[in-house]
Amino acid sequence: MEAKDLINYLKNYDGRELKIMEVCGTHTAAIFKNGIRDLISPKIKLISGPGCPVCVTPTAYIDRCVKFARTPGCHLLTFGDMMKVPGTHGSLSENKAADESGARANISIMYSPFEVIERAKADPETLFGVAAVGFETTAPVYALVVQMAKQQGIGNIRLITALKTAIPALRWICENQNDIDGFLCPGHVSVITGSRIYDELAREYGRPFVVSGFEAEHILAAIYRIVRQIEAGEGKTENMYRNAVREEGNAKALEAIHAVYEEGPAMWRGLGIIEGSGLYLKEEYSSYDGGSHELYEDMELPAECCCGAVITGQINPDQCPMFRNGRCTPMDPFGPCMVSSEGSCGIWYRNAH
Repeated sequence: MEAKDLINYLKNYDGRELKIMEVCGTHTAAIFKNGIRDLISPKIKLISGPGCPVCVTPTAYIDRCVKFARTPGCHLLTFGDMMKVPGTHGSLSENKAADESGARANISIMYSPFEVIERAKADPETLFGVAAVGFETTAPVYALVVQMAKQQGIGNIRLITALKTAIPALRWICENQNDIDGFLCPGHVSVITGSRIYDELAREYGRPFVVSGFEAEHILAAIYRIVRQIEAGEGKTENMYRNAVREEGNAKALEAIHAVYEEGPAMWRGLGIIEGSGLYLKEEYSSYDGGSHELYEDMELPAECCCGAVITGQINPDQCPMFRNGRCTPMDPFGPCMVSSEGSCGIWYRNAH
């Protein structure tokens, strides 16, 4: 089907109002970039979901990273998108700067988690921590890091993990929100997990789960298939990203995940604890754990903060009272949704007018 035919169909859709959740923050950004909302009927509402790993990380995780980085003899490595996420005692960026006494946290931005291997070998007297945040997309990389460290006998590496899996969160959404008609499944996660992983959810909840790429035509085709499924009374998995996503997923990446991690409960900012959604180092790799368990949200969010409602697509970011009024902006963020490149608040701030 040609793109113009997809657009024509979706633009002229006049059935009941539909709510479709794009789970991945990269999809949210692509939808804005390509003006997708202007190409489809106003009766098809696109909402963001909990697909940004930084956004669903609790404040307690930042606090734990800060504590590690401020411990003498320790040095934290992190990706740049974590630097401005607020913690109870300031962000990583703020803690890296010298305080009144001149003390500062030892923090460096990494461009690959594998950097810690060479840094740890070059400086065996320093304990290097890695802020390991992500979903199935990045979990295999951190798994390979600890496997490599163990094989090479490198003992001065710790992972401080906030690794989560997408399916338990999608199940939580299905169980707690009955008004979502279909899901635009995350492309990057699906490359690892495969498309088959959504079959059980589709059967159990009777809703379409369609895997999409990130080009405009990919997203439009996926939305079209969701709408057609709904019109036909169907609820099944469809893979519209076949050049990157296989039904069975990436076998080597899944093998690394299963070899290194075990599942457990995890705290999701705005959602609470979701059982079986966290990935934690197994006992044989426990010596590399820098403090990943029992990360509960210990900061009481102000009544005006709508992180939970935004993350679960109940409201758009610009409907939050703190949005763009000086209380939560990219330069002075209150929550991670405004900081991460995949965070819906930051994406709306930069693109919505």
